[in-house]
Amino acid sequence: MKSSELKSFLDSKVKQYNNKSFIENDPICIPHGYSKKQDIEIAAFWTATLAWGQRKTIINKSKELFALMGGQPHEFILNHKPKDRHKFADFKHRTFQAADTYYFLEFFQWYYRQHESLENAFFENGSDVKNGIDNFRSLFFSLAPEKIRTEKHVASPMRGSTCKRINMFLRWMVRKDKKGVDFGIWKKGSMRELMIPLDVHVSRVAKQLGILKRKQNDWRAVEELTARLRKMDPKDPVKYDYALFSIGVLE
Repeated sequence: MKSSELKSFLDSKVKQYNNKSFIENDPICIPHGYSKKQDIEIAAFWTATLAWGQRKTIINKSKELFALMGGQPHEFILNHKPKDRHKFADFKHRTFQAADTYYFLEFFQWYYRQHESLENAFFENGSDVKNGIDNFRSLFFSLAPEKIRTEKHVASPMRGSTCKRINMFLRWMVRKDKKGVDFGIWKKGSMRELMIPLDVHVSRVAKQLGILKRKQNDWRAVEELTARLRKMDPKDPVKYDYALFSIGVLE
């Protein structure tokens, strides 16, 4: 397939899937249940962290989690007492266990009592996405006196991870168009600098289309694929996540 034909094909798939009908059956429906900026951020980050496995299960587990917060994540996180965390003892999703929930609650309470938004944690001092993710990860685990099991749930590009879940979260927060799926509520990050959320579905389709050569799914593969997508749309390369993911999962 010629480059122009491939771009036309992928653009048509973006148009097909990047609309409000996409929301209902995707984990992004969870943060769409909120209107307050901080609620959206917390719901989006936590839901993205839980986003592995079947989408229906991810959605149901996320609903269960935020119901334990009375449907007001920011309010609960700011004002809850340590004893209030006991209600999360039985919450788990795959390898995300109660100890991980407790640490997330501890970090978010510490952070939001000092900051208005998570945006600065990623994009302070003009960091690019790669360094922004790594800076955030360092900040996130700064409350832990030693290495903890929760570290496996927040990936690092410096360790070669695809950082699929964080890149998806950043797409939700930064990317803005008129289609109503992504939120675009952050101003410091740039759409043109976003990196593709690479999972097995996106990787498989990209390889079939000849726009990803690297065999291993790692950060270098993310950089390779994103660079190809930037040639198709320098200003908004990760819009093609809608095409590649949806072809892989829905078609």
